Amino acid sequence: MAIDAEKKAKVLKYRWVVFVTLAIAYFFVYFHRTTGGAISGEMQDWFSITKSEVGMLASAYLWAYTLMQIPSGILTDKMGPRKAATIFILLLAAGSVLCAISSLETIKSYPLMWVGKFIIGIGAAVIYIPIMKVLAVWFRKNEFASMSGVLLLVGNVGGIAAATPMVMLIQNLGFADTYFILTGITVVIGILTWLFVRNHPNEMDLPGIEEIVSEETGEPIKESTSAKMGTKEALKLTFTSGRKFWPLAIWFFFMYGTIMLWQASQAGSFYKDIGGLPSDTYAMFITMVGVGMVIGCPLAGRLSDKVLKSRKKVIIIGTIVYTLVWAVIWLTGDNADFVSNTTYQYILNFCFGFFGGFFVVSYAQIKELYPIAMAGTSTAALNLFPFAGGALLALISGPIVEATSFKTLWMAAFIMMVVASVCAILSVEKQRD
Repeated sequence: MAIDAEKKAKVLKYRWVVFVTLAIAYFFVYFHRTTGGAISGEMQDWFSITKSEVGMLASAYLWAYTLMQIPSGILTDKMGPRKAATIFILLLAAGSVLCAISSLETIKSYPLMWVGKFIIGIGAAVIYIPIMKVLAVWFRKNEFASMSGVLLLVGNVGGIAAATPMVMLIQNLGFADTYFILTGITVVIGILTWLFVRNHPNEMDLPGIEEIVSEETGEPIKESTSAKMGTKEALKLTFTSGRKFWPLAIWFFFMYGTIMLWQASQAGSFYKDIGGLPSDTYAMFITMVGVGMVIGCPLAGRLSDKVLKSRKKVIIIGTIVYTLVWAVIWLTGDNADFVSNTTYQYILNFCFGFFGGFFVVSYAQIKELYPIAMAGTSTAALNLFPFAGGALLALISGPIVEATSFKTLWMAAFIMMVVASVCAILSVEKQRD
């Protein structure tokens, strides 16, 4: 039976309302995740803390995010993206309030700031997975990687805002007022999510995307976007699937873990200690990581969907070049002249973000290997590993630097990425038509 043209047009139009609303929320997910790198110097000064304690603030968010990955997939599949995202966006706002209170001149509580970061991490964890579910339900399969790239573009604009703009806000308003402003913005986003996001087109009496694709291609519907699967079955299918899951999981642990090690944890302290640079200068370097990702993420998605038509090839290319960037960071890590050279550092950080951003394609790769009914659970299972990597590396990075040197830490990151490159080669992908 032919689909009503007006209803089809409404699906293809309204999905952008759903996506844009959640993408705005994701801007702040990434913003909170990456603030640590650029403001690490300010954190040390304001709270009178060590590099290790700065790393622990970054790891608080990342540990919470990691612990919530499996629950986030289950909650998304059971509650639906709309309800799950709304509740946890508001929880993110609650964490921002605690960060604001902890930063007041009369309080200056590092433990309370840590708790606030942890709660922010819990809230942020149940935003990304609902968006992945929305992409799986509202968009065509051959649009998924490209849309994931667009989402990461938005997120990394948040990463850019978390560098120089965040430093400027803190310098002019202070930590407390900055976090109070973030709280208000986050509450508004939570309200917009509840008002505009819908779990599935059928909630608006509209056809599912699989029906539209079937009409466009003349092929029968192979899988319904409204299908359901039990949690235990979905988890078992994911974790017992051998090479379909584990090489990609290990790759992501090191790939994203080393991104967070640099961008969200130790880069600012490195530039301050080795290069002797002021915060406004090295914040601009770290901003280039976000700029690189803003360009690299959507490009990687496009390459995957339309050019190479392969998830795995794009991941391998990005991983190998990103590993070479780490080799440069390691080999020049004790050269103060190189570290303080603005031209080199702008280029280095841009390449770091550009090729690091190729990780976005992994979500399309994992999604296609499992039934859509478990899209939330399988994606969350994979997402457990990058944030575990980020949390662990942020936690141990400070003690490693204090016991040895930054160069030792960078060498370890390079070795991790060599292992990740091997895992990327060993990963598998679904053959595309």
